[in-house]
Amino acid sequence: MPTTSALEESRRCHVRTVALLQSLRWLQAGWRDLARCPLPGLLHGLALAAFGALLFWTLRQHFWWLAGAFSGFLLVAPVLATGIYASSRALERGESCSLATAVRAWRPATHSRRVVFGLLLALAGTGWVLTSASLITAFAGQPVRSPGEFMRLVVMAEQGYLFETWLVLGGLLAAPVFASSVVALPLLLDRDIGVLAAVLTSWRVVMQNPEAMALWAALIMGLTLAGMASALLGLIVVVPWLGHASWHAYRDLVDAGDTPEAR
Repeated sequence: MPTTSALEESRRCHVRTVALLQSLRWLQAGWRDLARCPLPGLLHGLALAAFGALLFWTLRQHFWWLAGAFSGFLLVAPVLATGIYASSRALERGESCSLATAVRAWRPATHSRRVVFGLLLALAGTGWVLTSASLITAFAGQPVRSPGEFMRLVVMAEQGYLFETWLVLGGLLAAPVFASSVVALPLLLDRDIGVLAAVLTSWRVVMQNPEAMALWAALIMGLTLAGMASALLGLIVVVPWLGHASWHAYRDLVDAGDTPEAR
């Protein structure tokens, strides 16, 4: 059966247990990689910040869509950092790191499985955007057209539990997506492994390191929100920083030496 095959494939990747605060070391290592090879990462960050600005401008009068779109960004961000993972891998191997290193990670011959996984993440993100917009539109009582109205009508609403419900639903979607992707994308870049096996490995990582992974998720969320709150300019640095750090998280958490390297 395919599921059994994927499980056996995943078990060839040995999951390590890490210390609770190991994520701080990943951030240190990620910052070091960004300083050594800044151009690919900063261009990634600039592109995502520009996309966020375009999204904000387009939906500025429809904040009920915008709230879900920005939070949905967190769900699909791992696949967008593929070039950053490739940059960290090159630095780890002592190879030269340039924009071409990041671009090569997207060659059709090497990224088909990551595209499949990216489409699944995009589907999850789209589902959350639609759910978020429907929830706010149906229960806010008035149109939510701006951040101020979102604060007044959703976050600080005197009646009901709209904001709490919005957060709970977002968390229920985000938790399994995080568990499925926390090491899956770097693993798919690094090793010749199927999408389901990579997802199963990612879940094994979370189940073996629940506290450390909860802290890592909180750090990712906090830094991303800080980047968004700075008029999106902070994302120019935060996106590559977290991308490089995620590579080091994968290397600490997974020993994939028994799995062939990706071609």
